[in-house]
Amino acid sequence: MQIAANKAVSIEYTLTDDAGEVLDSSAGGGPLVYLQGAGNIIPGLEQELEGKQPGDELKVTVEPEHAYGEFSAELVAVLGRNMFEGVDELEPGMQFHASGPDGSMQIVTITAVEGDEVTVDGNHPLAGQRLTFEVKVVEVRDATEDEIAHGHIHGEGGVEH
Repeated sequence: MQIAANKAVSIEYTLTDDAGEVLDSSAGGGPLVYLQGAGNIIPGLEQELEGKQPGDELKVTVEPEHAYGEFSAELVAVLGRNMFEGVDELEPGMQFHASGPDGSMQIVTITAVEGDEVTVDGNHPLAGQRLTFEVKVVEVRDATEDEIAHGHIHGEGGVEH
């Protein structure tokens, strides 16, 4: 069975950056299971997997615009420490939910704390990066009606609810 829209797909993968550093991998944790065509994975990888079948192995390089987007300086801001009321210790790497420029909720990461100034970044940590995936297609099956309706895979390797 080939990968196509509304198929449940299981893949094993290793994700590296341009320097060859491993950023993520399914090794030791079981395959990633996703619903093809539902935007569960980055668009560039999803497009490259279309038409593949179990046993296929491929190496895919995805440019930022087809991954997590370009880095946007507009998503970096310096805020006063008073914006983090109730949080005693602020450190780089901490993440918070914040209202984005368009009013939607987004996650921001503290990148620096200098006195009463806190720098936060709303970009995805992998924004602006070219990503390389080494992928092996493990399984392809028809998604259930519930999975299609919910937009994600249920059960083993997927979402439980």
